[in-house]
Formats: sequence, C-alpha cells, structure tokens
Amino acid sequence: MLTLLASQQHRDCNGASRRDFLKIGTLGLGGITLPQLLAARSEAAEQGRSVKDTAVVWLWLSGGPTHIETFDPKMTAPSEYRSTSGEVATTVPGVTLGGHFPKLAQNFHKLAIVRSFAHTNSGHGGGTHYVMTGYDNRQVDNGGVPTRPAMGAALSKIRGANHPQTGMPTYIRMNSIGSDGAAFLGPAYSPFDPNGQARQNMALATKVNRIDDRRELLGSLDRFRRDADQSGLMDGLDAFESQAFNLLLGNAPQAFDMAKEDEATRNKYGKDQLAQQMLVARRLVEAGCGFVTINYGGWDMHGTILRSMAQRAPAVDHAVSTFLDDLWYRGLDQKVLLIISGEFGRTPRINGSAGRDHWAPLSTLALAGGGFRMGQVIGESMPKADLPKTTPIKPLDLMATVFHHLGVDPQTQFTNPAGRPVYLLEGGTPIAELL
Repeated sequence: MLTLLASQQHRDCNGASRRDFLKIGTLGLGGITLPQLLAARSEAAEQGRSVKDTAVVWLWLSGGPTHIETFDPKMTAPSEYRSTSGEVATTVPGVTLGGHFPKLAQNFHKLAIVRSFAHTNSGHGGGTHYVMTGYDNRQVDNGGVPTRPAMGAALSKIRGANHPQTGMPTYIRMNSIGSDGAAFLGPAYSPFDPNGQARQNMALATKVNRIDDRRELLGSLDRFRRDADQSGLMDGLDAFESQAFNLLLGNAPQAFDMAKEDEATRNKYGKDQLAQQMLVARRLVEAGCGFVTINYGGWDMHGTILRSMAQRAPAVDHAVSTFLDDLWYRGLDQKVLLIISGEFGRTPRINGSAGRDHWAPLSTLALAGGGFRMGQVIGESMPKADLPKTTPIKPLDLMATVFHHLGVDPQTQFTNPAGRPVYLLEGGTPIAELL
C-alpha cells in the first residue's frame, strides 16, 4: 500500500487550524481505493456528465485582504479611507491598482477586476465557507462543520476524482483552506494535498542511509514494469487498477517535480514560495488537474496595514504576473481561469492601529483567463469603498461563473445528508460582463 500523508496548520485571528490526510493503496479514504476513485470519473463520463478540458487556479489570500490597498484604491476619498499605499496606473486609461502592484498594473489587459463583490458574513470561517462554497454558514465560526462542498470538490464529484489518462487528481490544494473539503459528498472528493510527506511518498523518497534499499526498490519496480509488459499482465488488470499503477509509477507525479521544468521558466518565476507554487499549479493543470487552490495567508491586517502590505503584496505581484505571462505564452489562457480572492474585505476607514478590520459588505475579486473578456473593471463601489454602488456580485454569482467555465450544469443535483436532492446552484448567474 502507498500512503500519501499531508499535514498543514493554518491559523488566523480566530486561531482556527486543520489537519488533513489522504491514503491511497489497498485501503484509504475510509475504505475507498485509488482504483475506485478513478472509476468514479469513468462513471461520470458514462452518465453524460461534463468532462470539459478546462481548469481553475484559485489564489486564496486568507485572512481577508484589503480591497482598498489591492484593487480599489479610492484615492478620491478622504485620507482616512483611501489606499495607504497610493495607487499605480494600469494599461487601461483611468484604471488604477494599489501602489504595491506595478507588475499587475502592466498586465491589466489580462485581468478583470470586480469591485462590487459582497456578502454578509464577516467571520473568518463563515466568510470562507460563503466564498468557497457559495453558501453562508454562521455556525462554522462557532465550531460547526462545513455544510456545503467546495467548488473543487463538486467538480471532483462531477468529473470523477482522477483524470482518466494521467490519473492526476481532479482537485488539488497547496495548503489547506477552511471549508475547502467535500462536506456531504464524502472524502473521495476532498482535495489532494501534495505538501510534506505526501510529496515525499509520491517520489518514493527514502532516507539517505537506506539508499541501497531505494535503489533495490526502484530496480524492482523497473523489473516489474518490464515483466508486466512482456507477459501482458497489465492488459489483464482491471482498467482502474492499471490507471492507479500508472499514476504512482508513471508520469503524473512528475508534474509536482520542479526539476522537470524548463530552467528559463524556473528562473522567471524565481525561488519565492508563492511563485514556486504558482508554477506547480500551471504544471498540474497542464497534466489534467481541474481545480487547484493555493493559500497564501497573512492578510488579517488589523494594524499597520501599510507595513503589512509591503511584506505580502510584492510576492503576489510578481507571482501572479509571471503566471499570467506563462499562461498566455503557452496558450492556456482559454483553458485556465485564475481567481484571486479572500473571505472578505476590510473596513473602509483606517482604525486606531493604522489597520483595517473585517468587512464582508464589500470586497474585490481579480480574475484572469478562462476565455473571458479581460482588461476591464466590473462593478463600482461607493465613494468611501464601504458598499457596492452597482448591483452586488455575490458568492453564488462567482460560483455560477466558475461552473460556466468548467462546463458544470447549473441544474446538477446532489443528495444531502437528509437524503434529499439539492441543487449545486440555488440561484446565482455568471458575471455577464465576462461573457
């Protein structure tokens, strides 16, 4: 049995933390094996459910990024409201971003900024559940569990948990996000987390003092592959057992291996952790992954927001700009939709600690690619950036937009724990300006 384990601790001002695990082999995921997961995708195709070759990469800025210092600087507002980091002009006349995003400003023709995104839950856990799943759940901040599947988990259920040719998981996360799981869909559709021990096991890692054993193991695997091919054993295996074999010993794990990437491309991304994760995300979607989430935390800026922005924003500016250049260069801008968001925005007025507090009534979204119309601002905020001035775009609208890109039927129904069918989308429409 091969075991893939991952542990990731993430804390915000509520002190929330999560530990996640995944096992693949003769027993894992509550008795669900990797071949069974692969079979789920085949079943989805046989039932006529969409297996469209599109993907989402979601950069999650956990903690609640300020909408004012990022994508809606409001420099015409009074000084206690406007962006503390100033603004920078973009390639679209009259449109500016926060002052820490000069590279994104020069890539604005590849971006669409939503300045009227809003919901009603200003708690870290509850706000995350709202944006991740499209639905509010006020119990999450009081110890409750997620009641709706995350968008990536829903896609995993619809497409099947693994790609039929490569075995690549449909839904992968890099660092956990609250409410990013499968909820009542079941653990088979939870995200695969390649961090830590999981990645090491995929690489068949062995301690240095056991290098001879590692060589013997790899040699044995090579011999098994040759013997299996020559004897026709692989032809006799159940199709999904064969796919599982190919996932673990074939080419799919190489998508996680940065050493397999072109050196010039690696140099463009650089060695910053976020940039490295964005590069891995691009490799994953190329290899058949349908939904990748990346959690880049540290945005709960209750104090000294200007200093905090100087610490967090430049990495986003560089990593996202490089990722966009890479997508367009490789012709992936139609296939891949990038989303940048957090659980809510920040209070429009600077507080006594030179920071901003939780604020769900207004935040921003940044989107790129997906074959959508880019180089535009969608929606408008009030003069003090406290509320949407135009019709609010809500979490279900974002969800409808994502599913439109992924080819998910909005009338899809799942069975909830009470045994009743529920719609994936109980309302919500794709963002019209993007289409």
